[in-house]
Amino acid sequence: MNTTLKSAACAIVLWGLLNSYVNAQGIIVSAVGPVNRSMGGAGTAAPLESMGALFSNPALISALPEDELSIGLAGVLPVLQTKSSIAGFGSGSTSAEPGITPLVNMGWVHRPEDSEVTYGVGLFSAAGFRANFPASVSNTVFTPQSNNAGVPGGLGQVYTEAAFIQFIPTMALRVSDGVSIGFGPTVTIGDLIVDPFVFDSPDDADGSGAPRYASGIGTRTHWGGGFQTGIYYENEQGLHLGATFKSTQWMETFSYNSEDELGRPRTVEAKLDLPMMVSLGTAWSGWDRFVFATDVRYFDYSNTDGFSSSGYEPDGTVKGLGWDSVFSVATGVQYAATEDLFLRMGYTFNENPIPDSQAFFNIGSPLYYQHEIHVGGSYRLSKRVWINLAYTYYLENDISGPIVTPAGAIPGSNVTNESSVHIADVGITVRY
Repeated sequence: MNTTLKSAACAIVLWGLLNSYVNAQGIIVSAVGPVNRSMGGAGTAAPLESMGALFSNPALISALPEDELSIGLAGVLPVLQTKSSIAGFGSGSTSAEPGITPLVNMGWVHRPEDSEVTYGVGLFSAAGFRANFPASVSNTVFTPQSNNAGVPGGLGQVYTEAAFIQFIPTMALRVSDGVSIGFGPTVTIGDLIVDPFVFDSPDDADGSGAPRYASGIGTRTHWGGGFQTGIYYENEQGLHLGATFKSTQWMETFSYNSEDELGRPRTVEAKLDLPMMVSLGTAWSGWDRFVFATDVRYFDYSNTDGFSSSGYEPDGTVKGLGWDSVFSVATGVQYAATEDLFLRMGYTFNENPIPDSQAFFNIGSPLYYQHEIHVGGSYRLSKRVWINLAYTYYLENDISGPIVTPAGAIPGSNVTNESSVHIADVGITVRY
């Protein structure tokens, strides 16, 4: 039974790779900056400001009317609770304490005078998570790791944290009236902590007969990259169309200096990339004072390292998260109340990438949100300076399934995670 409960508890860390504090499209953020956020993230064909353009469609920067610098700071507060039970062993409920996570985003766009080429640079909080579950004496998956053969044990306290930052230098070319193309490399840096570390095998160096997972804290920043390209079209009647392809972000293998049960040095590793994305967007600005925008996005998790595989290796290593590829739809509207005040609202729907069969392997993960509501606005402080505000609420959702071990699902077992998220975003835009 010790192995059974340890296998059940190991999934608690898996949710870390899923527990993106802002992400409703799996591990990828749904919006960057308060303007893009208040539009629900719909930005593939709506050139409203630099951050949303650089992140959503590199061709879009050619449609911005002026040079621009935008900076945004968001605070993300997840509300997470995990319940688990095994018939005959009781049940328990545990709330996480991830706190408020800050996210910083920046976009800069410049077009030389009389040039058909526009240049831009973006720096974005593209993906990430943080979780902090305390140990428990009643919630089976958070009971301490056992070091006695035959004695049930869980995983104890679980702490996971990750941040994936993308640097995106971009160039866009206006190839004809109303048509632009854009391209840029994407340089991604990632920090990932998973403790205990379930993506490598547990060890029994002390010979107790009860192997334990090592720590995944002693690591460094890891690098990766890819590219994105896009096309944008607009006409004088107010129709806007856009399309973007963003490649897989190929990360180097995450490696950790850890130790076995006797304190001897050990290296543990895991492979995790960010998925390929395809976006199609349309917008309409033909009505006075209004802009309407809609994006449809595809995320290829089922062919991405770290997400595509599922289950266990024979040595107890968790293979991956077992996600499906998914679509999302984002829509937003902007209304110019006055020349100095713009109001926005948006809605985002996401398919759940986690099949019911993989619910156990995504314990505690809030990345199965399906409904997001966004509101916000911008106010002109001076001729060239705007302040931007946004608020997002991810509606409460849950996922539930049996506890699964290498031998199969445990009869009478259940794991349920409930979660919601609040996000406040503030920023400044300077046009010159």
